[in-house]
Amino acid sequence: MNQTKREEIFRRLQAANPAPTTELNYNSPFELLIAVILSAQATDVGVNKATARLFPVANTPEAILTLGEDGLKSYIKTIGLYNSKANNILKTCRALIEQHDGEVPRDRKALEALPGVGRKTANVVLNTAFGEPTIAVDTHIYRVSNRTRLAPGKTVRAVEDKLTRVVPKAYQRDAHHWLILHGRYVCRARKPLCDACVIEDLCDYLSKTSS
Repeated sequence: MNQTKREEIFRRLQAANPAPTTELNYNSPFELLIAVILSAQATDVGVNKATARLFPVANTPEAILTLGEDGLKSYIKTIGLYNSKANNILKTCRALIEQHDGEVPRDRKALEALPGVGRKTANVVLNTAFGEPTIAVDTHIYRVSNRTRLAPGKTVRAVEDKLTRVVPKAYQRDAHHWLILHGRYVCRARKPLCDACVIEDLCDYLSKTSS
């Protein structure tokens, strides 16, 4: 795929959704960090239901530590892997207090050093909370990038690196959200909605569907 076509893809995605954002509910970088940790192998809808109960009670590192492990689990037990997630969240809260004055760091290395935070989570926080032009490649973005040939790659990191190189600068900040929403609602895994796709004529997917 040439760069002119990539430019047009993002121009259309922007026209269709000028202000994309995450579907996780949050009101601070800390709330976003906790929501993203909880979202691993879980749906945003499920996470939002849990955090709607948790955040009014505890939305700072200190408040979550005050809840304790059993208290935190009582709010997130509907989410998969809640035992390990609770453990990581409590460790992360302690690290934030001891190493970052209770604030979420705006630094990849510092974020990835937090328990339960990998590269993808760090990318989401850097992009969504701090406006950095990072791209967190999940299953949706991986699929869209390969299926359309926008940024094909055999691994998640390869796709991320390719997107970082080829996404036009003007679209880098919001590219993550456009691609994930496109993969979630249009370029779906089992049967993509090609007839409803605003970039269908620019896509190189060989097995396009029709209604």
